[in-house]
Amino acid sequence: MIRRGRAWLTAQDRSVRLIVQAGLLVGVLFTAWIWKQTWAVHRLTRGVGDTWFHTADGKRWFRLDEQRQDVPLARITPYLQQAFIAVEDHRFYVHPGLDPIGLGRAVYRNTMTGRSEGASTITQQLARTLFLSNRKSYTRKLREAILSVQLELQLSKAQILELYLNRIYLSAGVYGVEPMARRVFGKPAESLSLAESAFIAGLARAPAALSPWSNLPRALERSHVVLARMREAGFITDADQRAARRARLRVRPYEPTSTASDAYARAYIRQLFRDTLGGDHPPEWRVDTTIVAPLQEAADRVVREGLGRFGKRDLQAALVAMDPDTGDVLALVGGRDPAKYPFNRATRSRRQPGSAFKPLLFAAALEQGFSPVSILDGLDAITPQGPDEWAPENSTGQTAPALTLRAALIESNNRAATVLQQRVGTRRVMRVAGDAGLRDLPNVPSLSLGTGLVTPLELTTAFAMFPNGGRSVRPRGILRILDEDGSVAFTNPVVRENVIAPEVAYQMVSMLQDVVDRGTASDARRMGVRFAVGGKTGTTDDFKDAWFVGFSSSLVVGVWVGFDQPATIGREAYGARYALPIWSDFMRRAARVRPPGAFDRPSGLREETLCRVSYKRPVASCPVYTEYLKRGDASPDQLCPVHKGTLRQQVTRTIEGWTAGLARKIRGLFH
Repeated sequence: MIRRGRAWLTAQDRSVRLIVQAGLLVGVLFTAWIWKQTWAVHRLTRGVGDTWFHTADGKRWFRLDEQRQDVPLARITPYLQQAFIAVEDHRFYVHPGLDPIGLGRAVYRNTMTGRSEGASTITQQLARTLFLSNRKSYTRKLREAILSVQLELQLSKAQILELYLNRIYLSAGVYGVEPMARRVFGKPAESLSLAESAFIAGLARAPAALSPWSNLPRALERSHVVLARMREAGFITDADQRAARRARLRVRPYEPTSTASDAYARAYIRQLFRDTLGGDHPPEWRVDTTIVAPLQEAADRVVREGLGRFGKRDLQAALVAMDPDTGDVLALVGGRDPAKYPFNRATRSRRQPGSAFKPLLFAAALEQGFSPVSILDGLDAITPQGPDEWAPENSTGQTAPALTLRAALIESNNRAATVLQQRVGTRRVMRVAGDAGLRDLPNVPSLSLGTGLVTPLELTTAFAMFPNGGRSVRPRGILRILDEDGSVAFTNPVVRENVIAPEVAYQMVSMLQDVVDRGTASDARRMGVRFAVGGKTGTTDDFKDAWFVGFSSSLVVGVWVGFDQPATIGREAYGARYALPIWSDFMRRAARVRPPGAFDRPSGLREETLCRVSYKRPVASCPVYTEYLKRGDASPDQLCPVHKGTLRQQVTRTIEGWTAGLARKIRGLFH
């Protein structure tokens, strides 16, 4: 019994020691963590740094706030200080960083109504803006609370308010009240009137939704709420409130945050950053992007020079260059002049792709058992379809009665695309296109001709599945974000999903290579593109949009040309005339940065030598090419009827023709 008791006491002692040791370890780690937060706040007394974006090679590119204008609190009108305090944190001067009253009310209302209500003080907002991401977790909430208390312990209320007013995000890429006052009203923050101060303070609640340049009525409505809160807080009188509500505010026209030649790419990356971290503006963070500086410089140049050759002042273009294997956005241009035309067409302009959509249709067909040499017949007898009695026409006005898939894609035959959509089924086409990144497409008979709406970024992303083996990728502009200590605050892994079989993807690569070698995009060879590429032109009705989307083994690049308000670009403004030259110029320059190679051919394909005119078994004088057929694809069983062969081949061809004719007659009798 004594031994058992001693053994039990020994085990108990070990457990107690383990608990004590674990408690000490937790205490040490917690103390170190508290010290880390304390030191982070202390560094604010020496000034606040800025977040820098880096290009793919690790070099500094641009700051998050290129318009930054920090000013002392004395140079910010008391109206503006009071407006923010009234609407964001009216107990700012009495709480210790956390507001127990506001927190208790928020918890009660959240419990009773089920609706989420925040209770963040100005100090908490500053802590979140300077040190934290917007990822919601209990750890983040705890760190926010500790940082808020540390801010109150180490800084005065005036210092906290000054930092807050200089760092808060207010809309359109603008941080801080000084640059916002100059952008909106053309005056410094110390000169703002009561009405103007309430207007700017109101933007903080929802900078995107209340932007003065996109939603002025709601911004004005919000400013009236701010004035009412200022009256309730005793900052202004009833007469002041009434006068301010009657004041007519004159908002200056929008000006882009950056006027650099690569401003469209910067705006795209900034928006991704905000989508990740909200409107927060942390100091001394690092953002690693996917942008390759030499490619971005080349993209800016070819768009500017390409549009200059056309001599149409308001004609616009967009270019997106992407790594087809990862989805990394390597270069992006959204227009001809970011200072004059800040709208980013590469990511925001939704236009019809025209025939540039056809590769998605043909990929869906190959996935359903068609081959590149499957015959589409009856092309000269298409009847109108759909409720609008729509029927396709080819741009040349000529109609062949039958074409192979390869020939139809090479010449971009509209009737063949329509027949193919009927045979494959619209829903299957929409599913493949949707999996590749083109969503919200219309379920209409004309879908095969590109009557849906897409952005250049979306269409370029969809084409990535052809050179990468049949997988969709997600566009990726930011690789990771590091906080001021070098810890990873956000990482963005590559996302791929299988859409079409690798064999189908390679068949599409082969067919799209033919489009460049001897089809609608053959001028690319004359323009100096000598290496292996594939792609597809696109032109919409009345020549309102011109496209070319193409790829090498290392790049997929999309180019769109058109007017912002859809209008005819010009006479015979085909994609080959307007978009292809810009694409070709870029690809030639890009090849020096990302050298292209041969496309990877999967092992599940067999090679067949066929006539490149008739797509039949070749005879002696046929020009030939190599066709790639997947498992289940039938090989052509007839000899070429176009070219002259040997005597034996001619006899064989005659017999084949007689046999085929007899078979047709027999089928006609039974029909």
